[in-house]
Amino acid sequence: MKTRLTPLSSAILSAGLCFATAAFAQDTNTTTNPANAPANNKAGSSQDQYPDLVEIDPFGGISTYGQVQRGLDPKMLDGWVGGLRIAVNPTKYFGLELWGDIARANVHFRTPSNLGVYPATAPANLVGTPIPTYSFKNRNWYLGLNPVLNLKPRGSKFQPYLTVGIDVVQYTPTSGSESHARDPIINSEFYSGNLNDNLQVGFNYGGGVKWHLSDHFGLRLDARGTWSRNPTFDLPNYPDGGIYIPSRDHVLGFQGTVGLVWYFGQSKCPPMPPAPPAPAPLPTPTITGAEGTICQGKPVTLHANLTGAPAGHNLTYAWTVNGQAQGGNTADLTFTPNNTGSFNVQLTVTDTTPPPPPMERPKNIPVRCWVQPPAPAAAAPVTATATLTVNDTTPQITSVTASPNELMCAANANGTHTANLSANVAPSPCGGNLTYKWTVSEGSVSNDTSANATFDASTVNFEGGAQGQTKTITATLTVTDEGGKTATQSTTITVNCQPQFVRLDDVIFAKNNARVNNCGKRVLIDDAAPKVASGDYNIVLVGHRDTDEEANVREMRGRRGRAARRAAAERRALDEQRVLNAAAVLSGGTGTCAKVDPTRIKVDWVGTDQTSETKPGLCGTSNVKERKGSRVTEADKNRRVEVYLVPRNSQAMPPAVKNVKDLPEREVKALGCPK
Repeated sequence: MKTRLTPLSSAILSAGLCFATAAFAQDTNTTTNPANAPANNKAGSSQDQYPDLVEIDPFGGISTYGQVQRGLDPKMLDGWVGGLRIAVNPTKYFGLELWGDIARANVHFRTPSNLGVYPATAPANLVGTPIPTYSFKNRNWYLGLNPVLNLKPRGSKFQPYLTVGIDVVQYTPTSGSESHARDPIINSEFYSGNLNDNLQVGFNYGGGVKWHLSDHFGLRLDARGTWSRNPTFDLPNYPDGGIYIPSRDHVLGFQGTVGLVWYFGQSKCPPMPPAPPAPAPLPTPTITGAEGTICQGKPVTLHANLTGAPAGHNLTYAWTVNGQAQGGNTADLTFTPNNTGSFNVQLTVTDTTPPPPPMERPKNIPVRCWVQPPAPAAAAPVTATATLTVNDTTPQITSVTASPNELMCAANANGTHTANLSANVAPSPCGGNLTYKWTVSEGSVSNDTSANATFDASTVNFEGGAQGQTKTITATLTVTDEGGKTATQSTTITVNCQPQFVRLDDVIFAKNNARVNNCGKRVLIDDAAPKVASGDYNIVLVGHRDTDEEANVREMRGRRGRAARRAAAERRALDEQRVLNAAAVLSGGTGTCAKVDPTRIKVDWVGTDQTSETKPGLCGTSNVKERKGSRVTEADKNRRVEVYLVPRNSQAMPPAVKNVKDLPEREVKALGCPK
């Protein structure tokens, strides 16, 4: 045996052939069994389910070659392969494929030339030393023509196949390899100067599987062996002191590839025949016989009128009174009201004519193109309603409306806060004059004893918070006639409120003092700072001083340093310094201070303005242990900093804020964490 394939390539080729044969056998068992054939279709009708008259398959993979075990044991090394196949499938199971590819097959001589050592004619430093083996880069160009035996019909989604064909192979050393071989020094050692292309004729055989992933796109796996005469690359075919390749040998190869397949050639589906027309809709019925005055205890006969009903159709009639079935399957209903009031009568007419049989596939439309039209639905049932009003002494409220029915809360000064309430009321035949009374679940109503009233949402209560709030208010009208009979009906009004600020307890200060005492720190650190950490709120601080206090603070204490000394030399407004000290407690980040982002703190100071209500709270007036000079009482309630939590994205500020400002971070940073 002069050449042999590697065990891996032989195993892959054998597996591919066995897999294709097994798939063919499985398909034969399936398609020849009438029990497996689709309805209204013959066995094997999967032919032309997918278009594949013409296939274009770019592919890539691996190639291996056997070794010529003569001479210097030349071996084409394993490498990559890539190419293109174009196939035409003129019949159900037969195709013809033209293909070409290029494979990297570098050549390596496993045995050195000239008995493995340099001869005596070589340079003195090389005589007797081993001669290295010779290798060169090579590319194999294939062009082949193969008949293809498809093991499943043309157009099948899963199609195994077998193939054998002829090809020509151009064994082509790279230009770099030829230049290297002709180098005088290399040629003197290996006699390689004649290295050149070599064209051989061969054949190939194998098989694989193609899958349709869609109508015009698929995947292909291919495994095939190749055979050709062994190329000599124009080298000597006998030993002459250099490299040589014996003639009249052959080389076996293997190509395992995966490729994408584009399918062409399938004609368009013929147009579908029109679906059976839907039956004409039933005309809308009417109910007669409910006209005039209807009295309790006297029978009334109602009749169904269905003008233009289709002739020859089976129609059924179903009557209900106040939702309960009455009468039979007739066009007339005789009904005796046993109490006063309104009775809702409904008639449903249904066409029960059997539908036509399903449409069959015409012979000129392939199975792959046929979409079964839905059977025409029966005409939809039609209904008619009538209201029977039996004499009653109760007034009738036909509607209660609020206009508009969406209002804004009082906090939105620019919104609409009032709605007009109105009603349509029909007095009972014997009831006499009517009186009106409007009530609401929350808010207030003016003119509440007239038919038209006004609802005011200004007093609807909403809690402060960072989330928008909505309340649904129920407005109810009660109508009473002279006989004491009443009727009641309601409508709803939606009151929306944008996110609102939350006011915390004020931070209270001792007279002429800007230091935040322990009670104030509890308000800032325990109450305000955690709310800001949620990300929903910003903090707004508003500073005040009382009329009996000094206008300016005498001294600002803080971290020592140039900025602190410069700030201490200035006389700062007392209300401003109180705000800055409170901000430092919130943002100092060390000691007992919180670590609120300064950009989340807004400030304002308003001097002796006390128009906003004070809110000292329990902490502000408690007897918590304080430093000397920092204790406060109820008398100090005007010496304060107001603390507000304002929704982060809100543009509205509390009324106490006159001129909101960003926190002066540099000055507050100089204060550090006030003690």
